[in-house]
Amino acid sequence: MRVLLAWMLLTAIAQAQDLTPNPTVLDSVGVDQKLGESVPVNLMFRNEQGKEVALSQYLRDKPVVLVPAYYECPMLCTQILNGLLSGLRPLSLTAGSDFVVVIFSIDSEETSALAAAKKVTYVEGYGREGGENGWHFLTGDHTSIHALTHAMGYRYRYDPETDEYIHASAIAILTPEGKIARYLFGVEFAPRDLQLGLLEAKRDAISSPIDAVLLYCFQYNPLTGKYTLAIYRLVRIAGAITVICILAFIFAMVRRERSPLQVR
Repeated sequence: MRVLLAWMLLTAIAQAQDLTPNPTVLDSVGVDQKLGESVPVNLMFRNEQGKEVALSQYLRDKPVVLVPAYYECPMLCTQILNGLLSGLRPLSLTAGSDFVVVIFSIDSEETSALAAAKKVTYVEGYGREGGENGWHFLTGDHTSIHALTHAMGYRYRYDPETDEYIHASAIAILTPEGKIARYLFGVEFAPRDLQLGLLEAKRDAISSPIDAVLLYCFQYNPLTGKYTLAIYRLVRIAGAITVICILAFIFAMVRRERSPLQVR
């Protein structure tokens, strides 16, 4: 019995480790909160029409919701954008007149045509008059992308095996002067948090750092046979719970074996 239980425990630990992405990969992915620091507003990108634009064009006198993503992302980016859309729709503030949403691709190979298609989808989903002036989808070269993500503290990594980007789920709210006022994490963004963040950024107020449970975009890799979920930490937690449950089961069985027989 004890040999069987030990084998079950070792099997569970091995499976939990196999489900876990390579820690050396995910250690290089995440978000370093750089609240109060300025992003380089002179960086050049391309808009949905393929025209060169400076990031400063979107700041001016309005706060900006800044979203790193990539348009052909198979998992997390769509969830982030959908969550942002759902969070912004109930606000009394309106994109275009009160604030601006700027999404920029972290993939330098993506085209303005992809950006334009995304814009159509989300402007229609937003459903407010003038929404096309409030939602902007940019592409850029590696130099501009790296400079902006570095300024945001946004660390990501390209995975050549899957031809995808491993990245965390985070957006930033900038003041009209381009300072990082607040970070929001996850794939759902509460309207209250968005409204408060935008109003604070408008007043040039900087929030405090927050603890965040980051979600990671990282898929099943059929080449290696490793199963890695987008919610990386959830996998680790599930593996830990499995091991704890088996340990508890082993403890109960051992106690049962050692307990004296009761005579009725």
